[in-house]
Amino acid sequence: MSTPILSTKLYTPSPRPNLVLRPRLSKRLNEGLHRKLTLVAAPAGFGKTTLVSAWVASFSSESKGLSSELRLPGQPQNTKLPPHNFDVAWLSLDEADSDPPRFLAYLAAALQTIAPTVGAGWLDALRSTQPPPIDVMLTALLNELTTIPEHFVLVLDDYHVIDSEAVDSALTFLLDHMPRHMHLVITTREDPQFPLTRLRVRDQMTELRAADLRFTPAEAAAFLKEVMGLDLAAEEIAALEERTEGWIAGLQLAALSMRGRDDIGQFVRAFAGDNRYIVDYLVEEVLQHLPDAVRSFLLQTAILSRLHGPLCDAVTGQQRGQAQLEALEHGNFFVVPLDDTRQWYRYHHLFAGVLAAHVRAEQPEQIATLHRRASVWYAENGFPADAIGHALAARDSARVAGLIELAAPDMLRRRQEATLLGWLAELPADVIALRPVLSAYYAHTLLSNGKLEHVEAFLRTAERWLDTAADGPARSDAPAPQMIVVDHEAFHRLPGTIAVARAGHALALGDLAKTLTYARRVLDLVPLDEHRERGAATALLGLASWASGDLAAAHQSFAEGMAHLQRAGNIADAIGGTLSLADIRITQGRLRDAMHTYERGLRLAAEHGEPLLRGTADMLVGKSDIEREQNNLAAAALHLLRSHDQGEHTGFPQHPYRRRVAMARLRQAEGDLAGALALLDEAERRYVGDFFPNVRPIAAFRARLWLADGHVGEALGWARAQGLSAQDELSYRREFEHITLARVLLAQHQRDPASASLFAAIELLAR
Repeated sequence: MSTPILSTKLYTPSPRPNLVLRPRLSKRLNEGLHRKLTLVAAPAGFGKTTLVSAWVASFSSESKGLSSELRLPGQPQNTKLPPHNFDVAWLSLDEADSDPPRFLAYLAAALQTIAPTVGAGWLDALRSTQPPPIDVMLTALLNELTTIPEHFVLVLDDYHVIDSEAVDSALTFLLDHMPRHMHLVITTREDPQFPLTRLRVRDQMTELRAADLRFTPAEAAAFLKEVMGLDLAAEEIAALEERTEGWIAGLQLAALSMRGRDDIGQFVRAFAGDNRYIVDYLVEEVLQHLPDAVRSFLLQTAILSRLHGPLCDAVTGQQRGQAQLEALEHGNFFVVPLDDTRQWYRYHHLFAGVLAAHVRAEQPEQIATLHRRASVWYAENGFPADAIGHALAARDSARVAGLIELAAPDMLRRRQEATLLGWLAELPADVIALRPVLSAYYAHTLLSNGKLEHVEAFLRTAERWLDTAADGPARSDAPAPQMIVVDHEAFHRLPGTIAVARAGHALALGDLAKTLTYARRVLDLVPLDEHRERGAATALLGLASWASGDLAAAHQSFAEGMAHLQRAGNIADAIGGTLSLADIRITQGRLRDAMHTYERGLRLAAEHGEPLLRGTADMLVGKSDIEREQNNLAAAALHLLRSHDQGEHTGFPQHPYRRRVAMARLRQAEGDLAGALALLDEAERRYVGDFFPNVRPIAAFRARLWLADGHVGEALGWARAQGLSAQDELSYRREFEHITLARVLLAQHQRDPASASLFAAIELLAR
């Protein structure tokens, strides 16, 4: 299942039809396009999103029509912003985007609104069993961004909600390396953790702060008269502008408070105080003068980060949610549409915060109920993350646990373990202890996050409940009376789920014997028609066999696993199995069989791949290696060229370093040892590991190149650094290194015949 993307987060807010035109700010934004970053930073209520959305709409003003924008007094009728030819990708951020995989998925989705193929490989990488580091994925993205022909702007709205050093670092990397035809715009209430000083010194950033965003007297007059529909005297407008200091939200609240009043002059004269008190006072004024039904609607829906008619109906228990939202928008209340069809809205953050405070003060006993209703609606309508978030807010641990139990399998497949782990950590231990399925998923989540310490405890909890069920009067696949199970089908599969986790845990601990034992147990437990699970189990079995040097068993396991994955429709993972099958054949010296394996894999990819499937480029690199081994250097070079032309997004995360190793070996075959060494250095910088045994380390290749270039001392230094000696216990995993060591010892003997290195090499090779 693909990562669910909420399309409203990618929607560029449409300017209101009677928007106040602010050419002084548009000019600043236009002038900043030649820099890397535009930072729009100010507290709530200063119109940051409104300004930027109106500005980007001006890029295609002739086609979109902004003629209804307000002119300031004395402004010429035909005043227009200068034309631009920019595409715009927009991403509205929320707190959940602090999870790096989720942030990267949404970033790719936003960019795909202007370049549909950009980031496609990213999403596959995020779902892989071991996604590459963020900087590797960003490097691949940056390479793809250079192919976009036109200038473009990426807008990240509300960046202040992000609380993640990893996301901050990712954007810093993006800023450091972004192409010249890209411009980044960030709106935020607080400065992001970027090197802003460096950007200022290099003149790479345009900044708009609160002082810039405040309404001027002319803008305030246009807003109050044309937008809010108030007929105020010039001195009254001036007084309001002065006392709000041009704060847009304050002016809007003041205008709402004055509607229908006969004593406007008295209101303006009494209106005073700084922004903290203005907010409280004006919201009180607004809420007190609303009909009871509207006020109740506002307070009950204040818990929602997004507003939708049916959702509001579920929360309030009424049936006028959509009509009420439209009425609020038409009345210029603090409601922001999130799509063109006016199906989704949100409250202005400032207004939402004040409403939430009123709910806490007036109806604290209702808050949990409101969150629970929202959770139910989100769960029933396919939004599991929102459902869990509201259940957490309701402090309903039992509901949270049940929802996580249902959502966990898909989240684990989509590599959202960080979010999943955060949710699980919120649950009391006694809640998890009663849930065997959830305990097993907790173990899987810890494994995926590299946190091995408590894996065993959660697996034992799950196993204890299985034993209890087996000893009871009910069927062994039915839950015991005291335990809690939400997903009964998952409980039926629980023995296999536990065995998969135990196999993965053993592999992570380096215990190959237990890995083999548990992987075989999975195959005994899982029915023949559960192809995805059997594919995973046989892959673990193949990995363990490969790492122990049993290549025949590894090949058999991977072949079986690939067949299961194909039946499950998981073609990308099946292609990954193809690479393993071919690599095993190469290790066995069966080059012709390996070539046939690659060709079958390429045919499989061609049948399912438009665009090209991930792994296609890796198979071309493999074919290049085989051609080079057979001294067909021209054919080897052609395969590498085709691999390069297809792009890194058509390769697995390990493709960049593997292709460079293949290029280095080809350069060596062509006699360019210096070029080969440089490519190995680059390969080492791009190295990304995985579960597959790294039986041919880059450092060992480099030692062989040193020997070919006569640098025996450097090669001896490599052997010492790796702790290698002729007396080592031999294993398949280090066979390539020990053969390299034998070559080093023979080279040392040639340089110094009196040394004992010849006998050491002979002894090593004899074993």
